[in-house]
Amino acid sequence: MGITTVGIVGAGTMGNGIAQACAVKGLNVVMVDVSDAAVAKGVNTVSGSLERLLKKEKITAADKDAALARILGSTHYDDLKGAQLVIEAATENHALKVQILQQLDTILAPEVIVATNTSSISITKLAAVTRRADRFIGMHFFNPVPMMALVEIIRGLQTSDATHDAVHAMAIALGKTPITVKNNPGFVVNRILVPMINEAFFVLAEGLATADDIDAGMKLGCNQPIGPLALADMIGLDVCLAVMDVYVAEFADSKYRPCPLLKEMVAAGRLGRKTGQGVYKY
Repeated sequence: MGITTVGIVGAGTMGNGIAQACAVKGLNVVMVDVSDAAVAKGVNTVSGSLERLLKKEKITAADKDAALARILGSTHYDDLKGAQLVIEAATENHALKVQILQQLDTILAPEVIVATNTSSISITKLAAVTRRADRFIGMHFFNPVPMMALVEIIRGLQTSDATHDAVHAMAIALGKTPITVKNNPGFVVNRILVPMINEAFFVLAEGLATADDIDAGMKLGCNQPIGPLALADMIGLDVCLAVMDVYVAEFADSKYRPCPLLKEMVAAGRLGRKTGQGVYKY
């Protein structure tokens, strides 16, 4: 089954980024969210991103117009019926994802592949709530999606070879570099990355150094392009906390306990760039 139309549930940061990555490669996109305002914001974000590429002369005006024309924004799940692949890119919340996946099951044809962009939730568990477990897979993009080359392809216990191969091939068609990983909390990248970010919050909370110096130390000493605290602000502190909570629940190991400072900042609504303040002000 060739993939020519991709459905995306969620027009937020990840959803609209995936929409852009697909549209610029010639795929038709249906991007669904719960409100007209959310959909409009997602489409406008794609337009702004493409405009920046146009100003840098990385695309032409015709490229921009063609990509935007391929994206249909909608609040109706029925508009996803023509897609061969639907990617769930909603908030990192298990109950919400289950609700979305079960709703998709009532709408999509049996042969349609459904992927989740989860960064930590079990693919096997999510597959089990669907009626297409063999055609369910994890497709974890990284933020910002249009710029980041990596896609983690995560197989659940039930995922078929055909589903894996189709999604793997699509990632390559998008110009991404896919890696195949086993289902496990956090998969590969976030299993390593988010505990490091959590440890940076412990270092900050203990007053060992300022946020600027912590980030400078990791950039200059470990050759990281961005420090862990600034990266947390980019990812979203709420997302980082949600991932650590998954680790605590799944591994039952105290080494994954979330830093109290991280929890407090999330409780205060200081989630990073998306709220204008996290570790840093924006």
